[in-house]
Amino acid sequence: MKYLVLVGAILALSTSLASFANQEKKGITLSAKTLIPEATNFGNVPNGLAIRTHRGYREAQINITTPVGNTDFDIAFHALSEVAGDSEHEIILGGKSLGKFTVPAAKNKETPFVKTFKNIYINEGESLTIKSSVSSKDGETFSSAEWHKLVFVPLSVDPGRLKTRINIARSQEEIESGPDLYVARQADGDASIQITGELKQWHPVTLTMQGPFAHEQDIQPNAFLDYRMSVEFSHESGVPTYTVPGYFAADGNAAETSAEEGTAWRAHVSPDKPGTWYYRVSFVSGEDAAIVPAVGEYLAPYHGKYGTFKVAKTDKRGKDFRAKGRLEYVGGRYLRHAGTGDYFLKAGPDAPETIFAYEDFDNTINMKPDLPLKTWEAHAQDYVEGDPTWQNGKGKNLIGVMNYLSDVGANAFSFLTYNAGGDGDNIWPYVERNGKLHFDASKLDQWDIVFAHAQAKGLYLHFKLQENESDDNRRGSAKKFAEIKESMDGGLLGTERKLYLREIIARFGHHLALNWNIGEENTQNYEEQRDMAEYILNVDPYDHNIVIHSFPNQQEKVYKELLGSRSVLTGASLQNSWNTAHSKTLRWIEAASAAGKNWVVANDEQNPAGMGVPPDPGYKGFDGFAKGWKGKYDLHDIRKYTLWGNLMAGGAGVEYYFGYKLLENDLNAEDMRSRHRSWIYAGIAVDFFSEHEIPVQRMRNLNTLVGNTKRSNDIYCFGNEGELYLVYLPEGGTTDIDLSHESKKTKFKVSWFNPRTGEKLKRGSVRSVKGGSTVSIGNPPSDENEDWLVVLKR
Repeated sequence: MKYLVLVGAILALSTSLASFANQEKKGITLSAKTLIPEATNFGNVPNGLAIRTHRGYREAQINITTPVGNTDFDIAFHALSEVAGDSEHEIILGGKSLGKFTVPAAKNKETPFVKTFKNIYINEGESLTIKSSVSSKDGETFSSAEWHKLVFVPLSVDPGRLKTRINIARSQEEIESGPDLYVARQADGDASIQITGELKQWHPVTLTMQGPFAHEQDIQPNAFLDYRMSVEFSHESGVPTYTVPGYFAADGNAAETSAEEGTAWRAHVSPDKPGTWYYRVSFVSGEDAAIVPAVGEYLAPYHGKYGTFKVAKTDKRGKDFRAKGRLEYVGGRYLRHAGTGDYFLKAGPDAPETIFAYEDFDNTINMKPDLPLKTWEAHAQDYVEGDPTWQNGKGKNLIGVMNYLSDVGANAFSFLTYNAGGDGDNIWPYVERNGKLHFDASKLDQWDIVFAHAQAKGLYLHFKLQENESDDNRRGSAKKFAEIKESMDGGLLGTERKLYLREIIARFGHHLALNWNIGEENTQNYEEQRDMAEYILNVDPYDHNIVIHSFPNQQEKVYKELLGSRSVLTGASLQNSWNTAHSKTLRWIEAASAAGKNWVVANDEQNPAGMGVPPDPGYKGFDGFAKGWKGKYDLHDIRKYTLWGNLMAGGAGVEYYFGYKLLENDLNAEDMRSRHRSWIYAGIAVDFFSEHEIPVQRMRNLNTLVGNTKRSNDIYCFGNEGELYLVYLPEGGTTDIDLSHESKKTKFKVSWFNPRTGEKLKRGSVRSVKGGSTVSIGNPPSDENEDWLVVLKR
């Protein structure tokens, strides 16, 4: 593509914008006659289209993409009243009917008729269907449902939207002949490639190519939709090989520059092995090429570029995931680090879900005046000099949040990456809130700085890809329909959803420890959930854990359908009452196993929704108690029945939800210290399993051995016969354990672990027991009325 210097076009740009704005205010007309190629059973008439009744057709329709979007419009349908009879029409936008209406028969002669739909929000690229049918007064002569045009009148002119209508010119002829506005094109990149990163095992390695020039709001071609860059990375041994999706990265330094345009195109890999790695770039251009594999043509000189780079062994230690390797689903109930073989249990915050509604991120705004953007000022004290920031020190406080969570013992956190129309309505990866075909390069680069630091601090990334309010709006209440602008493809796996998932995976999928949650309190139907999960599986080269979250009262409906040996899902993100974590976890672990594919089951949200996990006693005067369905409960109950309840059922860990009625809640929280003691308790539990090398992959729930036959919160037992038993006593005391299935010669050492302090194992009143009968585990070393974990090890 040639480099153009179109000075006149640039000088005239401001005048053209003003003219275009006036055009938008008057309305944009879509002539019926221009749509004949998209029409079924319609034919041309002098002023528009009409059903070809002479051929026996009585119904017709047109399916197109809207020529406008990203604001509210009045839509005027211009038709003709006919003497022969009525005609009926229906306008369907994004799969949802705006309404049916009748054009009444004219009395003497044909007359104009206009039907207007008021205040309709249209997404850019949304589908539009017009269905029409005819009738007759006398049963012999039929109306023809003639219509002439649709006029879209915007209720406001959005300068950001105008910007998206400016296309990049490739020739002088385009400037002179095109209906849209054009600006001069900068020079394309020279196809040179740079490999950056620490070039060590499990560390992110970034390939940056100087590719075709683009702007993040280009329409033709769209930098995100109409190019498909992917890179095949392979180890010299041939295993592994990853085909990694690439993405447009503006100037290659957008986190610092806030650039919107440039020639940088990127792909990331986190190499499993030291040694030589090979890469080969595929670069395709064509309409919708990013999401339609068969579309497009290879684009020279970018396609086919190849090379090598060398990777050394990892030098990281401790919590840093780069010391352990990628977390993989290996067919069991736990994720396993590919580098060390260690199994992973998680513990951390599920709140606030709006953690990324942060004032230091580019182009991040609050749509709700009573919900300001976060400063995370309470965690300024946790920032460590030398930690990453952007743009002269932005991001310090959120980096401090990551430091605090890691230091206090948490190893996970969750967050929404899209919540337009939701409770927070302040997080989206796009340039515009509802412009779902154009991503904000600088904002997403800044997100990734936080993700990378979190991984270095040992924090698992729980991507919640959408929330209930924006996952599907084709069913339900009028209020739900009113939010049509916020959902992607109305819940279907369409252009918007595919592009969104591809961009998120391309930018962040190289991180080692994460899961993709296809929806918080998800309300899509089974086919939509399955399709979304399958698409993620096909695009993600690393096959990360894929889970789904459901309303508590919909678990049986949602999860049952998704179970089975062919299920794409590998886990469940449970929401339930704080005191049913054990029984619910056990329910879905056993159901998944019985269906032929184990799931990684975590407890990620605690009800009642208004209470969740309470703050620490004394925090800002809080008395320490929340009001549940069965009276009051506190952080100790959460430790006993949520945290240990999940773990002793064979669960993969917990995330704590902050009740919306409490201090530092699910939307406005900016101080993770509000639950400081709960993080400590959670860290103690996770560390116990790691430090004592508990073989969780071989263990299962054995409650019946301690007399718990109803999955109650009485006493929990988790173990592997002949090797190890863990007995958890939520309220202290003692119990008997049935070891009659063990040999009388088998001896088990009895030790006691304090889940409140994490101290070393202690001896109780009984030092050892033998198999062959039911035996007492004895009494704890102290604090008989407090919770204890008893370890019986062969």
